[in-house]
Amino acid sequence: MSISHAPPTSSPPDMSPVSGADLDLQPLVPASSRRARVPRWLRRTTGPVLLLALWQLLSSTGALPPDVLASPGRIARVAGDMVADGSLPAAMGTSLQRVAAGLLLGLVVGTGLALVSGLFRIGEDLVDAPVQMLRTVPFVGLIPLFIIWFGIGEAPKVAIITLGVTFPLYLNVYAGIRGVDAQLIEAGESLGLSRWGLVRHVVLPGALPGAMTGLRYSLGIAWLALVFAEQVNADSGIGFLMVQARDFLRTDVIVVCLVVYAFLGLLADFIVRSLEKVLLQWRPTFTGR
Repeated sequence: MSISHAPPTSSPPDMSPVSGADLDLQPLVPASSRRARVPRWLRRTTGPVLLLALWQLLSSTGALPPDVLASPGRIARVAGDMVADGSLPAAMGTSLQRVAAGLLLGLVVGTGLALVSGLFRIGEDLVDAPVQMLRTVPFVGLIPLFIIWFGIGEAPKVAIITLGVTFPLYLNVYAGIRGVDAQLIEAGESLGLSRWGLVRHVVLPGALPGAMTGLRYSLGIAWLALVFAEQVNADSGIGFLMVQARDFLRTDVIVVCLVVYAFLGLLADFIVRSLEKVLLQWRPTFTGR
């Protein structure tokens, strides 16, 4: 009599719940964050530092003669001397006053014309065509007329800056107003907003990104216009220092003035970027990878 043995059966899987301590949880980190091992401020300063090092190397080896372009060390010493004797701070103060006056007038004129032309069809018919005609005229070519009209004082210098600021601001504000989605206007009307309510709550917020872009363009052109304005019978300002340095072949002073122009332009652009972060918090944008 044989006895059959039943095959061994496998034990059922353990269905007991797994505690959180047994799990190895890994936080999810974006790929862009994992790649950013070098601080961004360090990466942004690498290019200028390498350029300065190359510049100093060419000057030290004689490949770049000092009468063509002074070395960075020489320029730093000259800048320190100009700050110590007060000539550079005084020139910066005068130039900032001219830019501020021209920028303020340009903001008022450019924004006012854009509002009239963008909000009203009759305003567009009356304003847009003359502005487009004047925009094609180089503002530098109007310097002789400004001298005849306003003399050789501060008025023609401020007028040149005002004219340079007005047109880019007008174009961007006008485009921002006309670029507002028509469905947003219809939604506002269906909610019972008045005409002023539509302008205040729909049109102007929608045009704000374009206005900020126009302000950045205007600031860049304001410094460009200042360079031309301060070379018209000026007796003070950064441009006046450049004219004097040109007459005496002082390339070091010229480069110092150019560096000051660049620094002031970057500072103005930083201020506008900060305003954009505050005023445009409602608009998420792509910041790069």
